[in-house]
Amino acid sequence: MSTAPAPGSRDSKPSQPEQSQPEPALIFDDPLDQQSADDTDRGWGERAPAGGSAADLARFLDEKPPHHI
Repeated sequence: MSTAPAPGSRDSKPSQPEQSQPEPALIFDDPLDQQSADDTDRGWGERAPAGGSAADLARFLDEKPPHHI
């Protein structure tokens, strides 16, 4: 008598290959063609344009250097 397991699988169902997610494709675009956040005025801390002379005056007073007071 042999104690070795019988060859082959004992499962009654045939094994199915696992369905895996396709791997993401490599993209070889030039990254410098895309605009980054700091390429915009907002990225440099600029405010969105607000209309009116009162908004312009407020911006002028907020951004005035200390030696101009």
